[in-house]
Amino acid sequence: MELPAPATYLDLAKMIDHSLLRPELTEEQVFEGCRVARHYDVASVTVRPGDVDLAVGWMEGGGVPVGSVAGFPHGSQTTATKLYEARDLLRRGAKEIDMVLNIGKLLSRQFQFVETELAQMAEACHEAGAVLKVIFENAYLTGELKIIACKISTRAGVDFVKTSTGFAPTGATLEDLRLMRAHSGPNVRIKAAGGVRTLERALEVREAGCSRFGATATISILEDWKKRLAAGGQ
Repeated sequence: MELPAPATYLDLAKMIDHSLLRPELTEEQVFEGCRVARHYDVASVTVRPGDVDLAVGWMEGGGVPVGSVAGFPHGSQTTATKLYEARDLLRRGAKEIDMVLNIGKLLSRQFQFVETELAQMAEACHEAGAVLKVIFENAYLTGELKIIACKISTRAGVDFVKTSTGFAPTGATLEDLRLMRAHSGPNVRIKAAGGVRTLERALEVREAGCSRFGATATISILEDWKKRLAAGGQ
């Protein structure tokens, strides 16, 4: 299921989750990242849990929701811990949660555990009117397990499946994105993370079926997109 080619500024801008998750970012850098997200009118700004209170205040009235992460970056926390993380972030004003599924349990073929955890997380997010994105961390998975994770996520009612955290050895590949699109239900959207740093790459992941991608190179991608639109889309 390919998305139509983008035709307007917002068609591409509203695909971007501007990512502010690197551990070494200062508060000043997070503020500047939030300013960028607001100025460029992206889909969301994704911040570390400890930055949510500040980011929600900075982004108020800007039309760009704040997202954060749970079970990040390894997914090995207990389900109760992930649920507490998510509910705490939602109470603080986050509107989107990117969570890492339990990679070890998936690799151990404990599929019922994984599905139960995802269903509980989806319920917690949806009760708060929020979006749940589930990170697979494809660098560690076989093709078979990627497909199984897509089917589990569909049954659990998640909103997005996502390739990676951006901290594993590899990020999003076009092959993985097409596979995830093919094996996820029609109500599940796809998010690419890791390696989307140019306009050309952004257009490629859209063509592969992505509705969102995480980016730190938001400014250069969208400035190049504005230039292309001004030149008539060529």
